[in-house]
Order: sequence, then C-alpha cells, then structure tokens
Amino acid sequence: MKSLIAWLAVYRENPDKRAAACNLIALLIVSNQPFYPLYVYAVAGNGASVTLVSFLSTPFFFAVPAMSRRNALAGRIFLCVVGTLNTALCMWAFGETTGVALFFLPCIMLGALLFRNTEISAMAACTLLPMGAFALLHNRLGAPLHVFSATEYSALVTLHAFSVGALTAVIGYVFSSRLGTAT
Repeated sequence: MKSLIAWLAVYRENPDKRAAACNLIALLIVSNQPFYPLYVYAVAGNGASVTLVSFLSTPFFFAVPAMSRRNALAGRIFLCVVGTLNTALCMWAFGETTGVALFFLPCIMLGALLFRNTEISAMAACTLLPMGAFALLHNRLGAPLHVFSATEYSALVTLHAFSVGALTAVIGYVFSSRLGTAT
C-alpha cells in the first residue's frame, strides 16, 4: 500500500503548478468514484446500480496526469472535458431530477481556475463547455435508466448538492495551497 501511495504521489506531480493541481483533483475524483454507489444506495436503495455508468469515466480521470505529463495545457483541458462528459452521462443515466447536473458547476470552476490569463481561449472553451452541455441537455433527455420515488429524488438532490459543495471546496483548497500567489 505504501508503494502505491508513493507511486501515485510521483504520478500526479508536474512542474506546471496548474497541471499538478489538475492532476491532484483528477486523482481525488478517481479515489471517490468507488464510494458513489454506496452513497446512492444509502439514500436511494436498489437504484444505486445505475451509478455503475459513472465508472466509464474512471480511466479517463486517471489518465489526466499522464496527459499532463505530455502536455500540461492538454491535460488541463482534458480534465475539463472529462468532467463535463461524465456529468452529461450521469445526467442522462440518472435524470435531471436527481440534481446530478449540479456537477457542471465545479466543471465551470475548473475551466476558470485551470488556465492562465494568457490561455484565454482554453479558459473560455472550458467554462463554456459545461454551460453549453447543460443548455443542450436540459429538458431534452428521455427517461432515466431508473425511476426513483419522490423521497429518493429529494435525497439524491441533497446528496448531489452536498457532493458538489464538497468538490468545489476541495478545488478551492487545492488551488489555494498549490498555487498561492503563483501564476
């Protein structure tokens, strides 16, 4: 276990401070994904099997540090794209009523924070991508893969809102500690 943790610490590092922050966030998301079905099961019972769809994004989140190592800017863009596509996929699978679309908010935040003021095109694209995805999908999706009860929908909205708040705080902490006053 100790060698795995050491390997992950080396894997996430990058001389570009923004890419290093990006890598840490991507790996934190990967580390939390196995728990998501348990959270949903706790609040919505057997409908938790739908969350297995979210594992389709795991290898892509895990690949962010490798991409960043090849090209720091491409890695930062890749995290924004993967986060947006994962949220769109979950929005389709779980339905908009679960509040899962709230995860577009940290995607927008990443788009604003991951780029320098000299990378305005990437910043604009990565902040507009989740907004565009939401606008495109909002009220246009068919039935979700599982229909929950009204009580379960309410609990899922609470779960997703809390999760988005926690993820947003983590992103803020990572950027504050990793970047400080650096550009």
